[in-house]
Amino acid sequence: MTPTDAATTLPTTRRTPQARWLHCPTPLPDPRRRLVCFPHAGGSAAFYRDWGRQLPGTEVHAVRYPGRAERIAEPPATDLRALAADIADAVEPLADRPLLLFGHSMGAAVALETARRLESRGIHPAHLVASGSRDAPYPQDTEALADDDEDDATVVARLLALGGTDPELAADPEFQELVLPYVRADGALFHGYTPRPDDPALSCPVTTVVGDADDDADRRPWHRLTTGPHREQGVTGDHFYLVPSPPFALLRNL
Repeated sequence: MTPTDAATTLPTTRRTPQARWLHCPTPLPDPRRRLVCFPHAGGSAAFYRDWGRQLPGTEVHAVRYPGRAERIAEPPATDLRALAADIADAVEPLADRPLLLFGHSMGAAVALETARRLESRGIHPAHLVASGSRDAPYPQDTEALADDDEDDATVVARLLALGGTDPELAADPEFQELVLPYVRADGALFHGYTPRPDDPALSCPVTTVVGDADDDADRRPWHRLTTGPHREQGVTGDHFYLVPSPPFALLRNL
């Protein structure tokens, strides 16, 4: 959760499915490629609002999860695979250009499932970048971002420990009233998502990006989750390394 994630909350209006699910602050008339960005748990599309200006020739679309920002009036998602299927419907029309998927933390898992659904339709992403996630065996035990029985102070402390949340903003009661419900919902969504034996492997290349001080990185055996090439890119920073240092150079060079 960052200050930009607590963007102005507007009532949901009637939109096309693509506009409902995706936000493109800097549309391009003839992009070389398109980048779809998936926010972290507790995050929103506003996190990526400046990325399009930093990636020439790349049209950036940020995913709008329900239950926050422009979609605050909608219930949050409760099933990560169903969420990914809806996102794939919105992303499919963008596949007339090479398609890159970038997901941070929980967003990496949503991007993985979205890529699976696109590939099942014959649409093959050019690359998937799993940020805040490392290539490693699944952990034996996972700790939810926000358990239902935790009080607000404990949830806020957990957010601050992860990094990426402004302490002054997190202490604001209005911020907590607005944000904590979907933070809890994202915790339940993310940690209710478990691998299945019949999950198909991707065919696209995968790059994982993890900070050298990130003790909270998501863990997935990415080298087994794709038949394409996999590499892991280490960067300086913690779980939210991309707040001070977005990985623009990496994305430009893919």
